[in-house]
Amino acid sequence: MKRRLLLLIPLLVFAVLVVFLYQGLFKDPAGRESAMIAKPFPTFALSTLDDPDRRLDLSLLRGEVMLVNVWGEWCPVCKQEMPQLHELANRGVRLVGVDYKDTRRQGRAFLDTYGDPFEVSLFDAEGSLGFDLGVYGAPESFIVDADGIIRYHHTGYITPEDVERVILPEIGRWQ
Repeated sequence: MKRRLLLLIPLLVFAVLVVFLYQGLFKDPAGRESAMIAKPFPTFALSTLDDPDRRLDLSLLRGEVMLVNVWGEWCPVCKQEMPQLHELANRGVRLVGVDYKDTRRQGRAFLDTYGDPFEVSLFDAEGSLGFDLGVYGAPESFIVDADGIIRYHHTGYITPEDVERVILPEIGRWQ
């Protein structure tokens, strides 16, 4: 009897694990809450995509509400997002790009092809800033207030509907 019970324990553990993993298949990763909300934007010192000798730091993100967009040439949905980023720039939103895990040549070619809505693009070839932000893919966007505090995190590409229903209201909320 005891032996049968001992044989059932691994089976029960396996069943619980299967149920837990099965539930995870149906959770939307975009719905996860960022651990960075209400925290200061991570400290960084990165060169720009256009100029390897020009290094920028956290002072770039002070003084005005802005959207920081993490993108990469290798990212197919980043191409889909570009019209919305141009729309935001045309409506006066300050945009800072983070070219994530790319090469300068590829990043520059991407912006030459799809247009450059960014005030500046930081070059994060190693992904260190992306890591500090908790980025697990591109595109991801962060609304940063005038004091450099992250106020909103958007996972995935910004759709045309997101511009009106989410991004502009969030920016307005923190201005």
